[in-house]
Amino acid sequence: MGLTKSDLFSAEQNRLSAIAKVLGHPARIAIIEHLLSTNKCINSDLVQELGLAQATISQHLKELKSANLIQGTIEGTSMCYCINAQEWTVIQALFNTLFNQLQPANAGDCC
Repeated sequence: MGLTKSDLFSAEQNRLSAIAKVLGHPARIAIIEHLLSTNKCINSDLVQELGLAQATISQHLKELKSANLIQGTIEGTSMCYCINAQEWTVIQALFNTLFNQLQPANAGDCC
């Protein structure tokens, strides 16, 4: 979205859009699911877990980290990543606010 158009939307709408874009790749969803299921800092086991090349996984980790969904460290050839729990809670609240706008009693009245 062009810079001239994003100012038409609220900060929450822009944030949700950015997060949805980052989550719009199945490999990133798989990485997030793996991090959530292990609930610990992971490192090179993603290559074996996902069957993707290390360079591909590194690129996806970079995208997730730039969106602040994960946090981690890289020391030499060693890396360690985990879910950014504080940011995850904020993002969860943003999506819940969006999803909870549907009134279940009226859900069947459309189209």
